[in-house]
Amino acid sequence: MIPAERQKRLLNLINQNTIISISSLVDILGVSHMTIRRDIQKLEQEGKVASVSGGVKSLEHLSTEPTRNDKYLLFPAEKANIGSQAAKLIPHNTTIYLDAGTTTLEIARQITEREDLQVITNDFVITNFLIDKGKCGLIHSGGTVNKSNQSSVGQLTAEFLQKISVDIAFISTSSWNLKGLTTPDENKLPVKKTIIESSQTRILVSDSSKYGKNAIFHICPLNLFNTIISDRNLPINTQEAIREMGVELMLV
Repeated sequence: MIPAERQKRLLNLINQNTIISISSLVDILGVSHMTIRRDIQKLEQEGKVASVSGGVKSLEHLSTEPTRNDKYLLFPAEKANIGSQAAKLIPHNTTIYLDAGTTTLEIARQITEREDLQVITNDFVITNFLIDKGKCGLIHSGGTVNKSNQSSVGQLTAEFLQKISVDIAFISTSSWNLKGLTTPDENKLPVKKTIIESSQTRILVSDSSKYGKNAIFHICPLNLFNTIISDRNLPINTQEAIREMGVELMLV
């Protein structure tokens, strides 16, 4: 069986089973572990599957964004650790962008004493927190209000971000894979695309639960990021593939 045929059959098996072990694929397809791992890596890079420990799964389709209140309850320890690590990467006298999200809020919690920073955000919760607790300069992007996410989205927000220059942008996401970032919300698309273009350094902050998900709107390829900060539950195969892209990967 030529590689293309084998990968097509492998993909069908994954989609039929949702999740399947590498050892099962070895037995079914009659090839080595190494061959299966190479096939999985190729399919993962194409954004068709996602690695898990000891196996592979089909991508989970994200049709709607969870509300902000729902996100608060998910993986708080991982988010806090990611926020702490991200804050350590911010040099003195820097302009940073904090994307809307509960993980980026954890970065804000770490920089309350930083008088040397200029913070730009589209997030109302981060804005209110830094108004009350922060010593940094602070700019809110404005724009159309997304009530469930408590942030600004859409073209007005994107037009503001086109006018600024950011040293470091910390980007959040609810869905990503080796092919890149996606969103189910069309109004978030121009905001994220614009800030990625407007920033000198781009850092993705996302716990591993968001990996292996896919949504309708593609934001950018993963290799546009200088650094990804996630947690240690990110699959080993995925870790290796990210580093092979030349993207720095920090696991906390």
